[in-house]
Amino acid sequence: MSVPLQILAMGKYLPPRQVSAAELEARLNLSHGWIEAKNGVSVRHYVDGESNSDLGAKALQRALDKAGLAYEELDLLINASGSYDYPIPETSALIQDKMGQGNSGMPSFTVDATCLSFVTALDVAGAFIASGRYRTIAIVSSEVASKSLNPAEKESATLLGDGAAAAIVRRAPEGSPSALLSSVMETYGSGAMYTHVKGGGNVCHPRDAGVRDSDFTFHMDGPAVLGSAFRRLRPFVKKLFGPLDFSLQEVDLFVPHQASKVALEKAQRFFRLRDEQFANYLAQHGNCIAASIPMALHDAIEAGRIQRGGRICLLGTAAGLSVGGAVLIY
Repeated sequence: MSVPLQILAMGKYLPPRQVSAAELEARLNLSHGWIEAKNGVSVRHYVDGESNSDLGAKALQRALDKAGLAYEELDLLINASGSYDYPIPETSALIQDKMGQGNSGMPSFTVDATCLSFVTALDVAGAFIASGRYRTIAIVSSEVASKSLNPAEKESATLLGDGAAAAIVRRAPEGSPSALLSSVMETYGSGAMYTHVKGGGNVCHPRDAGVRDSDFTFHMDGPAVLGSAFRRLRPFVKKLFGPLDFSLQEVDLFVPHQASKVALEKAQRFFRLRDEQFANYLAQHGNCIAASIPMALHDAIEAGRIQRGGRICLLGTAAGLSVGGAVLIY
């Protein structure tokens, strides 16, 4: 069902500290050029004393400034992230407080679908807008991956970065073409442990016997994720575009999860998409988990790659294993 949802404005924030491929290669004892050849990331950003909520608040303020809105004009704040400051309290409350609005009473909560959190939150926001419950919603995706990297797994340790993006979405004004046309998510729990951070919950608690430091670092079986995802993508895209009168190949902008060099190159070939349609910003950011899709969308908008009335497809995979996507008129 089409929802009159409009992305009014977006903001992005990257921690000031830049970590080059050469710096990581020296640190991890890798040959010169290995990182860019293997995963295509030239530079990524790491926090230095900043938290998820710090990054998120800064991205949100930039989005509000672009929208010409004050925080008080929002109806709802959704934190859409896969990493967090603390298990409790959840991060949206911390973002609210760091915006100077800790006594506002504005509803705030977290949607965590790991790398698909932004796409999932967009669907949730669309449902709220369609119901009339809320009109103007902030979605913030803020990720700190650098603290959970496993140096023993060179591919992921050199792939991930930190960053945040925020979107202000609202009920589209009368006469605007902006809309959320379709949104689909599928989860296949048989692949749940392909990607995981084992520690931090009650299955692998810090007080449990035999718990190791490495249990609190990121692990990904890249080939298993890639193989499982691509086996499901063709029928998934058919379902996503089923209600629409145009195909994926006819969108103006395709924004995939910035998963890896291999995944992005394979996706572009698989879907037969032209360079001008395909948003690939992996080299500048690395994989920033849930912030990857909104950061890439932000950069494409800033570069003038999409205009009002243009067609956008957001598509990605996440730990779960989940596949998710949304089609919008910008």
